[in-house]
Amino acid sequence: MQIAIVLFDRFTALDAVGPYETLGRLPDAETVFVAERTGPVRTDTGHLALTADKSLAEVPNPDIVIVPGGPGQTPQMENPVLLDWLRAADATSTWTTSVCTGSLLLAAAGLLAGRRATSHWLALDVLKQYGAEPTGERVVLDGKYVTAAGVSSGIDMGLTLLGRIAGDEHAQAVQLLTEYDPQPPYDAGSPEKAPAHLVAEFRTKSRFILT
Repeated sequence: MQIAIVLFDRFTALDAVGPYETLGRLPDAETVFVAERTGPVRTDTGHLALTADKSLAEVPNPDIVIVPGGPGQTPQMENPVLLDWLRAADATSTWTTSVCTGSLLLAAAGLLAGRRATSHWLALDVLKQYGAEPTGERVVLDGKYVTAAGVSSGIDMGLTLLGRIAGDEHAQAVQLLTEYDPQPPYDAGSPEKAPAHLVAEFRTKSRFILT
């Protein structure tokens, strides 16, 4: 089984690394980072890079597609190279997945029309523009499409899909060995729980403000 994790300039690191550390532990699976061109690809901070060992053209038929999000997702919404690759890869993939605003790229490629999907809470309304049915759930499965909410939820998505493919016990083993046992110091991880003034501030600053 081949897992392709898509990279693009200014992606969010955990969007890609979360699924890599969980779903990437499928038995006998090959995980490859792919981008339009091979070489280092910088994250949204500019201080970290992951290496794309293969170009999109070199990985035409992955079994699992993982699309991260991040600020760099916005210019990719009209990148024909990436969108065409997503459509072609999806035609033969077993699973097509995303984390955070990566779902907007799947939507822009026409893959989520009429489907339930999630994204970062600031971007949920954008999914509607592409015919998707947005939901605030942390991980959404609709057929072979698996979308995760913001950033850290990519870990949950990876474990969810790992359980579907390799069985619950294998997924539990990976959760145990990665010691994924969230006990956050604050209960502010969603707009429903966070202080209202913070939610309002980030909505005002969001690049997803709809007009």
